[in-house]
Amino acid sequence: MQADEGCKLSASWEQEGAALQEPPGEGLGLHEVMEDGNQGSDSFHDVAVKIERPTFRKPFLGGFKNRVTGVEFHNAGSQTVPKKRPEKGTTLFCRETQVIVLQKNFRRWYARKIVENLKEKKRLRLAWEAQEELRKKKEKEDKLRMEQERKLNPKTKEDFDLLYHALECWRQEETERINRTLSGAERKAALCGLLEEETELIASIGRHKLNADKDNQQKAVLHFLDKCAQPKRWKAFDGKITEMDTQYTLRARELLEIYRSVSMNDIPNDERRDLLLLIRGTVKEHECKLTEEIVQLIDREVDLMSREVKECNLEGLRKRICTLFLQFIKIPKFNPEVAKILKVPPDPLKLYKNVHFCRSCENYLPATEFPIPANSRTIGRCHLCCKLDNEARRRESFLKYRLILENLRKSEADYQDDARIVFLVQQQHLQYMIENIWGCQSALSACSDLYDLVMVRWDKQQEWSPWNTILLTKDEADAHLKLHNLQEAYEASFIHGIKHKHIRAKKYFAQIPVMASLFHRSDKQANAS
Repeated sequence: MQADEGCKLSASWEQEGAALQEPPGEGLGLHEVMEDGNQGSDSFHDVAVKIERPTFRKPFLGGFKNRVTGVEFHNAGSQTVPKKRPEKGTTLFCRETQVIVLQKNFRRWYARKIVENLKEKKRLRLAWEAQEELRKKKEKEDKLRMEQERKLNPKTKEDFDLLYHALECWRQEETERINRTLSGAERKAALCGLLEEETELIASIGRHKLNADKDNQQKAVLHFLDKCAQPKRWKAFDGKITEMDTQYTLRARELLEIYRSVSMNDIPNDERRDLLLLIRGTVKEHECKLTEEIVQLIDREVDLMSREVKECNLEGLRKRICTLFLQFIKIPKFNPEVAKILKVPPDPLKLYKNVHFCRSCENYLPATEFPIPANSRTIGRCHLCCKLDNEARRRESFLKYRLILENLRKSEADYQDDARIVFLVQQQHLQYMIENIWGCQSALSACSDLYDLVMVRWDKQQEWSPWNTILLTKDEADAHLKLHNLQEAYEASFIHGIKHKHIRAKKYFAQIPVMASLFHRSDKQANAS
């Protein structure tokens, strides 16, 4: 019995295997023998299982793949029919629905445009900020490099002021280091060594200064003579500049060319001899003691040149001829154009009206050689004595204050509103304002870099004055000048602080009679505005 059942069961599984190999779409594919628990273990019946085979290959919409067998397993979502959205109960193709859809799409497009515009503005703003940052960094590096170059190769007075200022900063740092780290005899020895090193540096600066003075003196002489030789200029009604040479300017130009040639070195002897003969003929037109001396020196050099004397032995004689010829050029009788440029007037009686005594160098000098501070009641030391005192004691550099004053005057000239006070304020006055009133820092950001600070008008409708100004950085000044209402832009406490600084400046400049006379003019402008 069991053998018969086994044979029957195996025949059923054989039929099942044959059914699985049938082609798709042939109805019943399997007759499976199942055991019915209700009818007992000896009763069996057939169950029909229908197999549906797809007629297309499903696309791979996500899932997993066995690397060994290559069998693909799809996600459940890719093998089920998507759910249908429930009906909303509204007609999708009516006029109202279409208007809503159009508005939705338009608003989406408009919002996208706004976002793209904001992104573009942000990109441009960030690019501008990066460019401005690079520009500021480059300007600062250029200033530092220029300052370093001026310290290494000093030529002007301001260059040497920077050099002395750097020397003083170094001395203070070294003194502080010695006082902090040493004591007793070691401290005294270190301070003595520092003093000797400072003395050597001062002597080195002095040697550089002598060489620079020699070069600057020659440049100053050529500039002076070139200024005398300039033609007359005036502006015509159409704005064009008209130039005209006179007999005096032509004479000055001729003397300039002769002096430039005679001051040159390493020229052939033939050209030098012809040049000396030209100078001899020029000065011989006017007979005086100076011209006679020049003629004698010229004859002596021509005689020595004919004897083939070395040029190194003629150097002193040639310098003397050049100096005397320059003295000849500066006499208004021989060069009339020079009378308008000479600091010393031809008439000595005019000097007595405006001459003061310097108590330091004990010399009588014109009033232009004395600095007159706002709080001064008497004439003090001359410019040269003040300069020597600064190099010996304080060693301050005034280049930054001069740059601020130049920028201020340039900006005020651009307004073209007949500004006068800014051209009466001197460098020492501006320095007092920046140091004592404004504290050497910006009123807004407290920036203390004087190279980046400028002075502008507090109220741009009124003329600049010490009581109508504010110290800001360049960027802050540009933004300040664009304001239309200061009361709305700044807080009341900030405005009160600025007004207090203006009162202090007004009190300081009231000591100058010329400045005091301009107070009423500024008050009238303020009332008119």
